[in-house]
Amino acid sequence: MDDNDRDLLPEGLGDRLPPAAMVAARVSRAMLDVLDSHGYDRVQPPTIEFEKSLASRMDGVQPRRMFRFVDPGSLRTLALRSDMTPQVGRIAATQLASAPRPLRLCYGGQVLTIKGDGVDPARERLQLGAELIGSDDVAAAAEILSVAIEALSVAGATGLSVDITLPDLVDTLAQEALPLPADAVEAVRRELDAKDAGGLVEVGGADYLPLLYAIGPFDRAIAELRAFDRTGALAGRLAGVAQIAAAVSGKARVTLDPSERHGFEYQSWFGFVIYAEGISAALGRGGTYTIHGAGQQQGERAIGFSLYPDPLIDLIAAGEPQARVVFLPFGHDRDAAARLRASGWRTRAALDDGHEAAGQGCTHRLDGLEPVEI
Repeated sequence: MDDNDRDLLPEGLGDRLPPAAMVAARVSRAMLDVLDSHGYDRVQPPTIEFEKSLASRMDGVQPRRMFRFVDPGSLRTLALRSDMTPQVGRIAATQLASAPRPLRLCYGGQVLTIKGDGVDPARERLQLGAELIGSDDVAAAAEILSVAIEALSVAGATGLSVDITLPDLVDTLAQEALPLPADAVEAVRRELDAKDAGGLVEVGGADYLPLLYAIGPFDRAIAELRAFDRTGALAGRLAGVAQIAAAVSGKARVTLDPSERHGFEYQSWFGFVIYAEGISAALGRGGTYTIHGAGQQQGERAIGFSLYPDPLIDLIAAGEPQARVVFLPFGHDRDAAARLRASGWRTRAALDDGHEAAGQGCTHRLDGLEPVEI
Protein backbone atom coordinates (compact mmCIF):
# COMPACT_ATOMS: atom_id res chain seq x y z
CA MET A 1 0.00 0.00 0.00
CA ASP A 2 1.20 3.52 -0.83
CA ASP A 3 2.48 5.25 2.30
CA ASN A 4 1.91 8.78 0.95
CA ASP A 5 -1.19 9.28 3.09
CA ARG A 6 1.09 10.20 5.99
CA ASP A 7 1.76 13.47 4.13
CA LEU A 8 -1.90 14.32 3.61
CA LEU A 9 -4.01 16.74 5.64
CA PRO A 10 -7.73 16.26 6.32
CA GLU A 11 -10.14 17.97 3.91
CA GLY A 12 -10.63 21.63 4.70
CA LEU A 13 -7.32 22.03 6.56
CA GLY A 14 -4.07 23.41 5.15
CA ASP A 15 -0.66 24.83 5.90
CA ARG A 16 0.08 28.53 5.53
CA LEU A 17 3.48 28.97 3.84
CA PRO A 18 5.75 31.97 3.25
CA PRO A 19 4.92 34.76 2.59
CA ALA A 20 1.28 34.15 3.64
CA ALA A 21 2.25 33.16 7.19
CA MET A 22 4.12 36.44 7.63
CA VAL A 23 1.21 38.39 6.16
CA ALA A 24 -1.18 36.60 8.55
CA ALA A 25 0.91 37.70 11.53
CA ARG A 26 1.05 41.27 10.23
CA VAL A 27 -2.70 41.46 9.53
CA SER A 28 -3.55 40.00 12.94
CA ARG A 29 -1.23 42.41 14.70
CA ALA A 30 -2.66 45.40 12.83
CA MET A 31 -6.24 44.44 13.71
CA LEU A 32 -5.50 43.73 17.36
CA ASP A 33 -3.60 47.02 17.66
CA VAL A 34 -6.72 48.87 16.46
CA LEU A 35 -8.86 47.07 19.05
CA ASP A 36 -6.32 47.83 21.76
CA SER A 37 -6.28 51.51 20.79
CA HIS A 38 -10.04 51.67 21.39
CA GLY A 39 -9.71 50.21 24.88
CA TYR A 40 -10.56 46.56 24.21
CA ASP A 41 -8.57 44.28 26.52
CA ARG A 42 -7.38 41.01 25.03
CA VAL A 43 -8.37 37.61 26.44
CA GLN A 44 -7.12 34.14 25.41
CA PRO A 45 -9.64 31.37 26.06
CA PRO A 46 -8.63 27.71 25.59
CA THR A 47 -9.15 25.87 22.32
CA ILE A 48 -11.18 23.12 24.03
CA GLU A 49 -14.03 23.50 26.52
CA PHE A 50 -16.93 21.50 27.85
CA GLU A 51 -19.56 21.24 25.13
CA LYS A 52 -22.30 22.42 27.49
CA SER A 53 -20.48 25.68 28.18
CA LEU A 54 -19.93 26.45 24.49
CA ALA A 55 -23.44 25.44 23.44
CA SER A 56 -25.52 27.11 26.15
CA ARG A 57 -23.93 30.53 26.58
CA MET A 58 -25.96 32.10 23.75
CA ASP A 59 -29.13 31.27 21.86
CA GLY A 60 -28.69 29.65 18.45
CA VAL A 61 -25.18 28.17 18.91
CA GLN A 62 -25.01 24.90 16.95
CA PRO A 63 -23.15 22.06 18.74
CA ARG A 64 -23.48 19.82 15.68
CA ARG A 65 -20.86 21.98 13.93
CA MET A 66 -18.28 21.28 16.65
CA PHE A 67 -15.74 18.49 16.91
CA ARG A 68 -16.74 16.66 20.10
CA PHE A 69 -15.14 13.92 22.18
CA VAL A 70 -15.17 12.55 25.72
CA ASP A 71 -12.72 13.87 28.30
CA PRO A 72 -10.99 10.80 29.80
CA GLY A 73 -10.59 12.66 33.09
CA SER A 74 -14.11 13.95 33.78
CA LEU A 75 -15.97 11.65 31.33
CA ARG A 76 -17.83 14.76 30.14
CA THR A 77 -18.15 15.81 26.50
CA LEU A 78 -15.55 18.31 25.30
CA ALA A 79 -15.68 20.34 22.11
CA LEU A 80 -13.24 22.25 19.93
CA ARG A 81 -14.44 25.83 19.65
CA SER A 82 -16.17 26.76 16.40
CA ASP A 83 -16.67 30.37 17.51
CA MET A 84 -14.79 32.35 20.16
CA THR A 85 -17.69 34.68 21.00
CA PRO A 86 -19.39 32.25 23.44
CA GLN A 87 -16.04 31.82 25.20
CA VAL A 88 -15.74 35.56 25.71
CA GLY A 89 -19.32 35.50 27.00
CA ARG A 90 -18.35 32.84 29.55
CA ILE A 91 -15.39 34.92 30.74
CA ALA A 92 -17.59 38.01 31.09
CA ALA A 93 -20.28 36.09 32.99
CA THR A 94 -17.88 34.35 35.38
CA GLN A 95 -14.37 35.61 36.06
CA LEU A 96 -15.18 39.19 34.99
CA ALA A 97 -18.75 39.26 36.30
CA SER A 98 -17.89 42.01 38.78
CA ALA A 99 -15.84 44.12 36.32
CA PRO A 100 -17.29 47.56 35.51
CA ARG A 101 -19.66 47.75 32.53
CA PRO A 102 -19.52 48.33 29.67
CA LEU A 103 -16.77 45.73 29.48
CA ARG A 104 -14.61 45.78 26.32
CA LEU A 105 -12.81 42.55 25.40
CA CYS A 106 -11.04 41.36 22.24
CA TYR A 107 -9.52 38.11 21.07
CA GLY A 108 -7.79 36.28 18.23
CA GLY A 109 -7.26 32.61 17.43
CA GLN A 110 -8.16 29.61 15.29
CA VAL A 111 -11.66 28.07 15.22
CA LEU A 112 -12.69 24.72 13.73
CA THR A 113 -15.91 23.23 12.40
CA ILE A 114 -16.86 19.71 11.34
CA LYS A 115 -17.53 20.88 7.79
CA GLY A 116 -17.09 23.99 5.69
CA ASP A 117 -19.70 26.67 5.14
CA GLY A 118 -21.53 26.47 1.80
CA VAL A 119 -19.08 26.37 -1.11
CA ASP A 120 -16.11 27.14 1.18
CA PRO A 121 -14.52 23.81 2.20
CA ALA A 122 -12.30 25.34 4.92
CA ARG A 123 -12.87 23.85 8.36
CA GLU A 124 -10.28 25.94 10.21
CA ARG A 125 -10.32 29.72 10.17
CA LEU A 126 -8.60 32.62 11.87
CA GLN A 127 -11.10 34.61 13.95
CA LEU A 128 -10.41 38.00 15.51
CA GLY A 129 -12.99 40.16 17.18
CA ALA A 130 -14.25 42.43 19.90
CA GLU A 131 -17.18 42.33 22.33
CA LEU A 132 -18.76 45.27 24.15
CA ILE A 133 -20.59 43.72 27.09
CA GLY A 134 -23.24 45.45 29.18
CA SER A 135 -24.89 47.52 26.44
CA ASP A 136 -26.50 46.95 23.06
CA ASP A 137 -27.85 50.44 22.38
CA VAL A 138 -27.29 52.63 19.33
CA ALA A 139 -24.09 54.20 20.68
CA ALA A 140 -22.59 50.77 21.38
CA ALA A 141 -23.58 49.50 17.93
CA ALA A 142 -22.09 52.56 16.22
CA GLU A 143 -18.83 52.07 18.10
CA ILE A 144 -18.59 48.36 17.32
CA LEU A 145 -19.29 48.80 13.61
CA SER A 146 -16.85 51.73 13.34
CA VAL A 147 -14.09 49.77 15.08
CA ALA A 148 -14.64 46.73 12.84
CA ILE A 149 -14.36 48.88 9.71
CA GLU A 150 -11.23 50.59 11.03
CA ALA A 151 -9.58 47.26 11.88
CA LEU A 152 -10.16 45.89 8.38
CA SER A 153 -9.04 49.13 6.73
CA VAL A 154 -5.80 49.30 8.71
CA ALA A 155 -5.12 45.65 7.88
CA GLY A 156 -5.29 46.41 4.15
CA ALA A 157 -8.92 45.83 3.09
CA THR A 158 -10.29 48.34 0.57
CA GLY A 159 -13.68 49.15 -0.90
CA LEU A 160 -15.53 48.10 2.25
CA SER A 161 -19.29 47.65 2.29
CA VAL A 162 -21.63 46.91 5.20
CA ASP A 163 -24.91 45.03 4.87
CA ILE A 164 -27.16 45.75 7.87
CA THR A 165 -29.92 43.41 8.99
CA LEU A 166 -32.57 43.24 11.74
CA PRO A 167 -32.43 39.60 12.90
CA ASP A 168 -35.54 39.60 15.15
CA LEU A 169 -37.67 41.69 12.79
CA VAL A 170 -40.28 38.97 12.21
CA ASP A 171 -40.59 38.26 15.95
CA THR A 172 -41.17 41.96 16.64
CA LEU A 173 -43.81 42.39 13.94
CA ALA A 174 -45.55 39.11 14.74
CA GLN A 175 -46.32 40.24 18.30
CA GLU A 176 -48.84 42.96 17.37
CA ALA A 177 -48.28 44.85 14.12
CA LEU A 178 -48.58 41.80 11.81
CA PRO A 179 -49.75 38.94 14.04
CA LEU A 180 -48.75 35.38 13.16
CA PRO A 181 -49.63 32.05 14.76
CA ALA A 182 -46.74 30.81 16.88
CA ASP A 183 -46.16 27.84 14.57
CA ALA A 184 -45.92 30.11 11.49
CA VAL A 185 -43.18 32.48 12.72
CA GLU A 186 -40.27 30.18 11.88
CA ALA A 187 -41.71 29.40 8.44
CA VAL A 188 -42.08 33.10 7.64
CA ARG A 189 -38.51 33.72 8.78
CA ARG A 190 -37.29 30.89 6.55
CA GLU A 191 -39.08 32.09 3.42
CA LEU A 192 -37.97 35.68 3.92
CA ASP A 193 -34.40 34.49 4.33
CA ALA A 194 -34.75 32.48 1.11
CA LYS A 195 -36.27 35.54 -0.65
CA ASP A 196 -39.12 33.30 -1.85
CA ALA A 197 -42.29 35.37 -2.42
CA GLY A 198 -44.41 32.35 -3.38
CA GLY A 199 -43.27 30.36 -0.38
CA LEU A 200 -43.94 33.33 1.89
CA VAL A 201 -47.56 33.53 0.74
CA GLU A 202 -48.01 29.76 1.12
CA VAL A 203 -46.96 29.82 4.79
CA GLY A 204 -49.32 32.69 5.62
CA GLY A 205 -46.85 35.57 5.41
CA ALA A 206 -48.43 37.61 2.61
CA ASP A 207 -48.39 40.73 4.80
CA TYR A 208 -44.60 40.42 4.99
CA LEU A 209 -44.05 40.55 1.20
CA PRO A 210 -42.92 44.23 1.19
CA LEU A 211 -39.85 43.19 3.22
CA LEU A 212 -38.56 41.34 0.15
CA TYR A 213 -38.28 44.68 -1.66
CA ALA A 214 -36.87 46.81 1.18
CA ILE A 215 -33.39 45.65 0.20
CA GLY A 216 -30.43 47.48 -1.30
CA PRO A 217 -28.69 50.86 -0.85
CA PHE A 218 -29.41 52.07 2.66
CA ASP A 219 -31.30 55.30 1.98
CA ARG A 220 -33.71 53.70 -0.48
CA ALA A 221 -34.22 50.52 1.56
CA ILE A 222 -34.92 52.29 4.83
CA ALA A 223 -37.41 54.56 3.07
CA GLU A 224 -39.21 51.41 1.88
CA LEU A 225 -39.19 50.06 5.45
CA ARG A 226 -40.62 53.28 6.88
CA ALA A 227 -43.40 53.20 4.32
CA PHE A 228 -44.09 49.56 5.25
CA ASP A 229 -44.18 50.38 8.99
CA ARG A 230 -47.66 51.90 9.03
CA THR A 231 -48.25 51.18 12.74
CA GLY A 232 -44.93 52.66 13.87
CA ALA A 233 -43.85 49.37 15.47
CA LEU A 234 -40.39 49.79 13.95
CA ALA A 235 -40.02 53.57 14.25
CA GLY A 236 -37.52 53.59 17.12
CA ARG A 237 -35.51 50.75 15.64
CA LEU A 238 -35.30 52.34 12.20
CA ALA A 239 -34.22 55.65 13.72
CA GLY A 240 -31.44 53.82 15.58
CA VAL A 241 -30.27 51.99 12.47
CA ALA A 242 -30.16 55.29 10.58
CA GLN A 243 -27.91 56.74 13.30
CA ILE A 244 -25.58 53.74 13.07
CA ALA A 245 -25.38 54.03 9.29
CA ALA A 246 -24.60 57.74 9.60
CA ALA A 247 -21.74 56.97 12.00
CA VAL A 248 -19.90 55.01 9.28
CA SER A 249 -20.82 57.28 6.39
CA GLY A 250 -17.79 57.82 4.20
CA LYS A 251 -15.96 54.83 5.69
CA ALA A 252 -17.94 52.12 3.91
CA ARG A 253 -20.83 51.67 1.52
CA VAL A 254 -23.96 50.75 3.52
CA THR A 255 -26.81 48.52 2.34
CA LEU A 256 -29.84 47.11 4.15
CA ASP A 257 -31.38 43.63 4.07
CA PRO A 258 -33.77 43.68 7.04
CA SER A 259 -34.92 40.05 6.95
CA GLU A 260 -31.55 38.30 6.46
CA ARG A 261 -31.10 35.56 9.08
CA HIS A 262 -28.32 33.28 7.79
CA GLY A 263 -25.35 33.53 10.12
CA PHE A 264 -27.29 35.53 12.72
CA GLU A 265 -28.46 32.65 14.89
CA TYR A 266 -27.86 34.42 18.21
CA GLN A 267 -28.17 38.09 17.23
CA SER A 268 -31.13 40.14 18.46
CA TRP A 269 -32.20 43.55 17.10
CA PHE A 270 -29.15 44.54 15.00
CA GLY A 271 -26.69 42.67 12.82
CA PHE A 272 -24.22 43.38 10.02
CA VAL A 273 -21.91 41.71 7.51
CA ILE A 274 -18.77 43.37 6.09
CA TYR A 275 -17.39 42.78 2.59
CA ALA A 276 -14.35 44.16 0.78
CA GLU A 277 -13.44 44.82 -2.82
CA GLY A 278 -11.82 41.87 -4.59
CA ILE A 279 -12.98 39.31 -1.99
CA SER A 280 -16.19 37.32 -2.51
CA ALA A 281 -16.48 35.95 1.04
CA ALA A 282 -17.60 38.06 3.98
CA LEU A 283 -14.67 39.36 6.03
CA GLY A 284 -16.68 39.93 9.18
CA ARG A 285 -20.06 39.88 10.85
CA GLY A 286 -21.50 41.04 14.13
CA GLY A 287 -24.47 42.34 16.04
CA THR A 288 -26.33 42.44 19.33
CA TYR A 289 -26.96 39.38 21.49
CA THR A 290 -27.60 38.15 25.04
CA ILE A 291 -25.12 36.30 27.26
CA HIS A 292 -26.68 33.73 29.56
CA GLY A 293 -24.70 33.74 32.78
CA ALA A 294 -24.73 32.60 36.37
CA GLY A 295 -27.22 34.47 38.58
CA GLN A 296 -28.74 36.48 35.69
CA GLN A 297 -32.35 35.66 34.94
CA GLN A 298 -32.61 37.72 31.76
CA GLY A 299 -28.99 37.46 30.65
CA GLU A 300 -26.67 40.33 29.83
CA ARG A 301 -26.91 42.47 26.73
CA ALA A 302 -23.86 42.74 24.50
CA ILE A 303 -22.72 43.58 20.99
CA GLY A 304 -19.64 42.51 19.10
CA PHE A 305 -18.09 41.45 15.83
CA SER A 306 -15.95 38.63 14.47
CA LEU A 307 -13.52 39.13 11.61
CA TYR A 308 -12.37 36.25 9.38
CA PRO A 309 -9.35 37.67 7.52
CA ASP A 310 -8.08 34.53 5.75
CA PRO A 311 -9.26 35.69 2.27
CA LEU A 312 -7.71 39.12 2.90
CA ILE A 313 -4.44 37.47 3.93
CA ASP A 314 -4.40 35.39 0.74
CA LEU A 315 -5.12 38.47 -1.40
CA ILE A 316 -2.33 40.52 0.20
CA ALA A 317 0.14 37.62 0.09
CA ALA A 318 -0.48 37.13 -3.64
CA GLY A 319 0.74 40.68 -4.30
CA GLU A 320 3.45 40.74 -1.65
CA PRO A 321 6.77 42.01 -3.07
CA GLN A 322 9.88 39.91 -2.55
CA ALA A 323 11.35 40.64 0.86
CA ARG A 324 14.81 42.23 0.95
CA VAL A 325 17.18 39.71 2.50
CA VAL A 326 20.93 40.21 2.94
CA PHE A 327 23.22 37.20 2.55
CA LEU A 328 25.91 37.13 5.23
CA PRO A 329 29.04 35.34 4.00
CA PHE A 330 30.77 32.87 6.27
CA GLY A 331 32.94 34.83 8.71
CA HIS A 332 31.03 38.10 8.15
CA ASP A 333 31.25 41.15 10.41
CA ARG A 334 28.66 40.41 13.11
CA ASP A 335 28.38 44.01 14.26
CA ALA A 336 27.57 45.14 10.71
CA ALA A 337 24.92 42.42 10.45
CA ALA A 338 23.36 43.48 13.76
CA ARG A 339 23.17 47.09 12.56
CA LEU A 340 21.37 45.96 9.39
CA ARG A 341 18.78 44.00 11.38
CA ALA A 342 18.29 46.95 13.72
CA SER A 343 17.51 49.16 10.71
CA GLY A 344 14.89 46.74 9.33
CA TRP A 345 16.84 44.37 7.09
CA ARG A 346 16.42 40.61 7.16
CA THR A 347 19.61 38.54 7.07
CA ARG A 348 20.53 34.94 6.30
CA ALA A 349 23.96 33.78 7.38
CA ALA A 350 26.12 31.19 5.63
CA LEU A 351 26.89 28.26 7.88
CA ASP A 352 30.04 27.29 5.94
CA ASP A 353 32.14 28.40 2.97
CA GLY A 354 29.99 26.39 0.56
CA HIS A 355 26.82 28.45 1.03
CA GLU A 356 26.10 31.10 -1.62
CA ALA A 357 23.57 33.95 -1.75
CA ALA A 358 21.68 32.57 -4.76
CA GLY A 359 20.85 29.35 -2.97
CA GLN A 360 19.47 31.20 0.06
CA GLY A 361 16.89 33.29 -1.79
CA CYS A 362 18.63 36.56 -0.90
CA THR A 363 18.33 39.87 -2.73
CA HIS A 364 21.52 41.45 -1.36
CA ARG A 365 24.97 40.39 -0.18
CA LEU A 366 26.96 41.91 2.66
CA ASP A 367 30.13 43.35 1.10
CA GLY A 368 32.35 44.57 3.90
CA LEU A 369 29.97 46.72 6.00
CA GLU A 370 27.26 47.48 3.41
CA PRO A 371 24.60 45.45 1.56
CA VAL A 372 25.03 45.21 -2.21
CA GLU A 373 22.15 44.21 -4.48
CA ILE A 374 22.70 40.87 -6.21
